[in-house]
Amino acid sequence: MHTKTMEGLVGAKTNMNLLNTPFRVYKDARRRGDQATMDRAMDYVSQFSDKVDEYQSKAEEGMEEDAKEAREKAELEREKAIEKRRKEREELERRTEEQKAADHSGVNADTIEISEDGKVLLKGNDATDQATPDSGASDGAAAEPANIKTEPVIYSKTGTASQSQSSLGTGASVSVSV
Repeated sequence: MHTKTMEGLVGAKTNMNLLNTPFRVYKDARRRGDQATMDRAMDYVSQFSDKVDEYQSKAEEGMEEDAKEAREKAELEREKAIEKRRKEREELERRTEEQKAADHSGVNADTIEISEDGKVLLKGNDATDQATPDSGASDGAAAEPANIKTEPVIYSKTGTASQSQSSLGTGASVSVSV
């Protein structure tokens, strides 16, 4: 809150409270019929009333200055936000252009990572493919790879693998719903 606003509000409130005493004196003098006391009391009332008006105008000036400062601050904040968005947009456009340039340069490839188990399995498949190269097919089709025997596995809720019920010889059936 601006200093003028606070000073105006406090001054107006104080002078309004000070008006009560001369009014009370005026009412008392009127009951008694004392014209001189009534005139003096009304002079004090008018003086305090004038001060109230001065302080009210000071409070209004302070509130106008507060509003002006608030508008200026909001405008600065708005300009900062616009500048920040502009910089972000330029950065995004720059990254987009770099990505397009990279895509057009022929470096458009994804990378994958193969786990150790996958590498072992891949080597095992390659070895079985090479071990049975053409098994005598006369139409030139590639021979089917040797069957890889894997035991069925059931995964628990925690993600651990266990042998399936059918491989244990229990003959139980498993129903799965999705």
